[in-house]
Amino acid sequence: MRPKRATQERAPIVCHKRARLEQSRTPGASNAARRGLAGLIAAVGLLVAAAPANALDKVTFGANWLADAEAGGFYQAVVDGTYQKYGLDVTIMQGGPHSNGGLYLLMGKIEFFMGGDMVGDFIAADEDLPMVVVAAEFQKDPQAILSHPGVGLDKWTDLPNASTAFVSQSALNSFYVWMRAVWGFRNDNVKPYNFNSAPFIADKHSIQQAYATSEPFAIERQGGFDPNLFLLYDYGFASYSTTIVTRRDLVQKRPDLVQRFVDASAIGWYHYLYGDNRKANELIEKDNPDMTDEQIAFSIGKMKKYGIVDSGDAMQLGIGAMTDARMKSFFDELVKAKLVKPDADYKKTYTLQFVNKGVGVELEPH
Repeated sequence: MRPKRATQERAPIVCHKRARLEQSRTPGASNAARRGLAGLIAAVGLLVAAAPANALDKVTFGANWLADAEAGGFYQAVVDGTYQKYGLDVTIMQGGPHSNGGLYLLMGKIEFFMGGDMVGDFIAADEDLPMVVVAAEFQKDPQAILSHPGVGLDKWTDLPNASTAFVSQSALNSFYVWMRAVWGFRNDNVKPYNFNSAPFIADKHSIQQAYATSEPFAIERQGGFDPNLFLLYDYGFASYSTTIVTRRDLVQKRPDLVQRFVDASAIGWYHYLYGDNRKANELIEKDNPDMTDEQIAFSIGKMKKYGIVDSGDAMQLGIGAMTDARMKSFFDELVKAKLVKPDADYKKTYTLQFVNKGVGVELEPH
């Protein structure tokens, strides 16, 4: 997965203490006292002049994967100064396959973490974890299933008949449970997906899990064909994704900081999707040397095509939007699949306190 520093509380530059100057009744002593006071005032002035007028709050955002376009809005807000305008000095800590940003968040090593879909949050609803989702940058989870065209696997309802389903271990405990329960997908044809599409390319009658913005790019180039793509969102797996997660204590003690990070991140996404994103992409490629201009352009194109970031409620409420109705609808789907208990207190896993304010909507092209 992808993600550095603890929040630095703002402190006053100078601590003012009330002091009493004893003045002698003799003129010489009075002049000395005046000179001493003038010197003190001058020293304080120098201290204030040397200090930054507005100290930035240092925060670390832990990404859940290596740097890529799917984190582009956050990188954009770093490079174009949006975070700085909101009083934030943000460090993005990359994730990867062996990182655990959620643990870093719990330990207080980072302030914000990039979550995935809401499945894990709802499953853990009754565990009283001190974390809460404060925004959802993706209105649609990019999770998808791919198939080869023209071999009888061209419709969603054909897919359970595939000879092989390449599915990761984590998916077997998440969305694939829903696929089996609701749509009749099977376990007997499952083979492990290790984020290498070569086995799928070789087996024309197979299907494979994928991120709509990622794997199809490699398959088009390595396999020489454009795979069928079925976005799980379109068939009922309507989770938010790329969420912003923080600790409850930060929400309670520093709501202003949380609000500024949520707002600046939303604006970063508008700038990344619709503005000049070259510097953000340069930083992404610096952090992740395996990333290419072509892959980034592909991912941005797919995010726009499928309305991953800017669609649905986000069109009016702003990027990051969440609603109770949408959360309940997805929770009900997971109950149907027996992934969560019907009485789970799922509402405590998120808060609408910081979203749905229309921040940045004027930046969307019309």
